[in-house]
Amino acid sequence: MLKNLSKSSFISFYNPQRVRNLRERIIAITLFGCGVFSILVTIGIIISLFSEAIGFFLRPEVNLITFLTGTNWRPLASQVSPENFGVRPLIRGTLMIAVISGSIALPLGLGSAIYLSEYASDRLRSILKPSLELLAGIPTVVYGYFALSFVTPILKVVLEDQLGIRVSFFNAFSAAVVVGIMIIPIVASISEDAMRAVPRSLREGAYALGATKFEVSTKVVVPAALSGIISAFIIGISRAIGETMAVTIAAGATPRMTLNPLDGIQTMTAFIVQVSFGDAPSGSINGQSIFAVGATLFMMTFVMNIISASILKRFREVYE
Repeated sequence: MLKNLSKSSFISFYNPQRVRNLRERIIAITLFGCGVFSILVTIGIIISLFSEAIGFFLRPEVNLITFLTGTNWRPLASQVSPENFGVRPLIRGTLMIAVISGSIALPLGLGSAIYLSEYASDRLRSILKPSLELLAGIPTVVYGYFALSFVTPILKVVLEDQLGIRVSFFNAFSAAVVVGIMIIPIVASISEDAMRAVPRSLREGAYALGATKFEVSTKVVVPAALSGIISAFIIGISRAIGETMAVTIAAGATPRMTLNPLDGIQTMTAFIVQVSFGDAPSGSINGQSIFAVGATLFMMTFVMNIISASILKRFREVYE
């Protein structure tokens, strides 16, 4: 009797349903902890960034209006004045890289995604997609030197020698070309995943109405996957805006108010690298200037994400 009682107690204590519930609770707590940790890290980054940036703007040598509207960026000059802290040349250089690289990567990435999703066989897709994603694993320093040793010499031969158009050794166009190549895998992979998630019934319905494969791809699949494609575009452009080493090496370190992509420029990230590798002491105006530029870059991407979220919400309401 005691033996049977002990056995029943053991079975009651190790109830499979109770063990399963305990396991699910542990998993839920662990996942909740991961989410909280991510939020805390984000809050810590924001506090560390904006605390130094606010200190920069509270200095008497800095004027916020001049910082946002000024066209002269010389924070490392020997004579410190508000006129030296106009961030517009860095913003213009950053946007120039993003626009040119986006105009290269977005159509090529979307075209690659359409081919992989709608035209390629399963075997060919299994070869092409990993090969395409290998581009994302190449270090950005390699892209920078590729721009200097390959893209810029081609530009000099074609434009300078043949057409007489001056091309700087460090120029925005070669940097934007390699950044565009760099973000093609991001756009292609995410867009292809979104298009593959479109139900097969939509394709079959279009084929039943007599549509061609190209019409099905461009008029049915792409609109149905538009929210995912827009997400891919936004992630790719954000990657281009935040790129550092490739543009630091290929575009130069001259903040310039120019719209000529063949001139040398400096982006916001390139300036941060320049000062970080220098001898600017912590707490100095030069050291705090990188936090001010970083905060400006953060706000640019934050506003872009807000706009993109509203666009995604609108298209989800239409197509889902």
